[in-house]
Amino acid sequence: MARRERTHSSSSSVFGHLPQLGVALPISTGAARLTQEQDGSLLLEVNGVPSSHLHPDPRHLVFEYMRWMQLVIDLHLQQISGTAPQLAHLGGAGCALPRAVAAAHPGSRHIVVEIDGQLAERAREWFDLPRSPQLRIRIDDALSALTAWREDRFDVLVRDVFAGSTTPDSLLTADACTHAARVLKDGGIYLANCAAPPGSGLMADEVATLSTVFEHVSAIAEPAHLSGKRRGNCVLVASSRPLPEGIDRALRSDPVSVRLARPQQVEALRRAGRVRHSPT
Repeated sequence: MARRERTHSSSSSVFGHLPQLGVALPISTGAARLTQEQDGSLLLEVNGVPSSHLHPDPRHLVFEYMRWMQLVIDLHLQQISGTAPQLAHLGGAGCALPRAVAAAHPGSRHIVVEIDGQLAERAREWFDLPRSPQLRIRIDDALSALTAWREDRFDVLVRDVFAGSTTPDSLLTADACTHAARVLKDGGIYLANCAAPPGSGLMADEVATLSTVFEHVSAIAEPAHLSGKRRGNCVLVASSRPLPEGIDRALRSDPVSVRLARPQQVEALRRAGRVRHSPT
């Protein structure tokens, strides 16, 4: 479950066409509920799990892990050439991250894969999302879309897919990582939201699995999470080329005490983890 930074601004919401707040509404995969906080931001829960938090300022992200992803994306997009960087997002919900990146980088183009068609329709109705072609929503299973895309298509690929509070096993395998590397351009960045309970070994398994495909792998997490002492969202970062410079320095401005894992920490995770493969 993602944590969020609470703010107390009195700014009013810029959103329109909102449903009755606090009421569970049917969607294809269950129920969605929308609540509004004092700063005018909107929290979207899907089947009781906080899934998106959208602020009136589209560039302001409330969920911590999304801020960390946004920071890496900003650094990467500053380094690449081209007027229309291509980004893919596996998992959509309220589309908070693509909305934020689109606002910060108006020339960027985003495709969001969301399995719940009714949720995608409601997100378009409730939130001020950029229109196509800047932000397109594809109704599909994440792995199905990933395997169907052509190679060398995207500058950034984000994985933020959950069934309840866990990522589907099919997206944690070496096969899925191979497809992620295949659809990225040379030097493209793969970002994955990993919610690892203490003692599960999930973060280590993910680092070990990513390392079989990507030459450069790291993790953004709070120290207690890196050491396995508590549950939390970490962001896994992987690329065929060295990661953008300045990630750890930029993270120090975040309200949360979060760091980019040191190389020795990443190596320890890799050695402790097991490579996950698709069932035969």
